Amino acid sequence: MSDRVEGIPVPTLPTVLFADGNEDYRAMARDALLEGRNVTDMRTVGDGPALLGYLQCAGATEGAAAPVPSLIMIDAALPGEPGDGALIKALKQDPQTRRIPVVVLGGTGDPLQVAEYYDAGVNTYIVKPVTFLALVRLMKVFTSYWLDTAELPPGR
Repeated sequence: MSDRVEGIPVPTLPTVLFADGNEDYRAMARDALLEGRNVTDMRTVGDGPALLGYLQCAGATEGAAAPVPSLIMIDAALPGEPGDGALIKALKQDPQTRRIPVVVLGGTGDPLQVAEYYDAGVNTYIVKPVTFLALVRLMKVFTSYWLDTAELPPGR
């Protein structure tokens, strides 16, 4: 993905869309991303409808203010998400978003909840880190894997 400056392609940063209902946790995730020296653009939303709204506008027009995310991270307890994987199913059924990797951060490692999210189509489920240091490690590992190592399909 790249923008153009005077006709010359300029690479754009990969975008991580982070969805969590807790404003403090969203700020902590942004700080963790910076602390890990990850070269990414992080966008945040606070609920399911805001996530869907962001994705509807993302990259819809040339120079859109909302870039298409390379990775979506969603809190399992996201407001507006019924918790049964319905939001994940919607993302994975939509041709515009189905190829974007989705990571769910859950409050527990309950096997039934984990299975429910994988059945819905999530790419990874992990127990949500509660300390800043653990979140820094998570951001380093996930952005390194998903944005540097894994071969992702081209954007839309």
